[in-house]
Amino acid sequence: MKAVGASIPRYDGVAHVTGASRFVDDFRLPGMLWAKALRSPVASARVLRLATARAEAMPGVHAVITHADVPKNVVGHQEVWGIAADEPLLAEDEVRYVGQLIAVVAAETEGQALAAVQAIEVDFEERPAFLDMRQAWAPDQPQVAPDGNVYFYYPDQPQRQIRKGDVAAAFARADVIVEGTYRPGAIEQAPAEPASALSVVEPDGRVTIYSTSQALYYSMEITSRHLRMATGRLKFVGGTVGGGFGGKLDTLTEPVTAVLALKSGRPVKWRWTREEEMLCSSTRAAWHIEIADALTRDGWILGRRTLTLHDAGAYMRTSAYACSKHTFHLAGAYSVPACAFNTFVVKTNHVPTAAMRGFGVTSASFAVETHMNRVAEVLGMSPWELRLKNANRVGDTSPSRVAYANPSTVSTLLAAAQAAGVDLPEAQRAMTNARREGALLPAHLVEQQREPVAHLLAWREGRPALEGGH
Repeated sequence: MKAVGASIPRYDGVAHVTGASRFVDDFRLPGMLWAKALRSPVASARVLRLATARAEAMPGVHAVITHADVPKNVVGHQEVWGIAADEPLLAEDEVRYVGQLIAVVAAETEGQALAAVQAIEVDFEERPAFLDMRQAWAPDQPQVAPDGNVYFYYPDQPQRQIRKGDVAAAFARADVIVEGTYRPGAIEQAPAEPASALSVVEPDGRVTIYSTSQALYYSMEITSRHLRMATGRLKFVGGTVGGGFGGKLDTLTEPVTAVLALKSGRPVKWRWTREEEMLCSSTRAAWHIEIADALTRDGWILGRRTLTLHDAGAYMRTSAYACSKHTFHLAGAYSVPACAFNTFVVKTNHVPTAAMRGFGVTSASFAVETHMNRVAEVLGMSPWELRLKNANRVGDTSPSRVAYANPSTVSTLLAAAQAAGVDLPEAQRAMTNARREGALLPAHLVEQQREPVAHLLAWREGRPALEGGH
């Protein structure tokens, strides 16, 4: 308990500022080979021919791998949650985005590896690319995957949806309806350290992998499935990660270097270039978000409809999960008694998208808060008053009908106003997150009130450790 309230130096702080910290790229081993990759130069094409014989015969080359060398080439990032595997580690009969991995070379030097990559022969039959997620339902658009451009959560349901209250009635009784469309763009995580891995086959047959992964056990599981090797035969070594932000959940360098090490019998390191990191690694997705709010003239939100399109890129990775989180958060920090939220995952011929700092939720927050400003402007009222009026309070319920036990929206808004130098009226400064009553409990919010209950996972030593679920 001595650390509580104390200023504790970071355990790695001195090493960072003195340059003594060791990253994966700092490791060198005797006999180590360098890996370089052949990537797709086009967004969509059939692979008609792939020949590696010339590359394999070049000086310094010890291994060239294609999809045929990977014990299990197609592995899903979220198969455990029922998301079917769809992405090959190395492309098989087609490529779906610029930069997709096709073959990888391991050689004595980086220069020799690059020369061998250039000697690999590949013929493509290029196809039209599908790049605009808004055209997903247009009949004349190219199809990214055999099952179409829209992911189905269930056989008869292509969207993640939330339904709460009577949305039709809310819009019928609205004094004002405010609509807006918001389009957060794709973002590259841009870590200071690019993706890297070093794989070594030990004398006992185990494989040791030095990894930049920010989730070692996650990457170990994916690698074990690619190799068809029990996790007990893998040893993942992490340590200092030079920035991740979600992007280093991707597991590409680890299984590739492991396959190369097993084939060559030598340690293999693969360090992506900055160009590869920027152009070929997963991004935070681009989104298209439409919001329509049913409102009273004095600023109460009666109901909300949303339509979201999520650009998953060429393969699913974590997109279904991101869209689930996104849909649950489309009310933002506000009490919306009637909700109809629909979110669609759209596959395109862009680079696959994945994690970045709250992915799914951040897009919802951006759209909701921008929309709240638009609502305030249309109604001619203060955006602070609008937010404080509709802010979640004890007993309000989320879009999925979870009762809030201790929401922080009011206190956060008051702190933000103070930090921004905004002089709120006394009545607003006196607001709390206490259960609604009086003027703060209009008729349309009565039915959505619930009693917070102890969370099922919050019991400790037979006593409730936390009241409420959110």
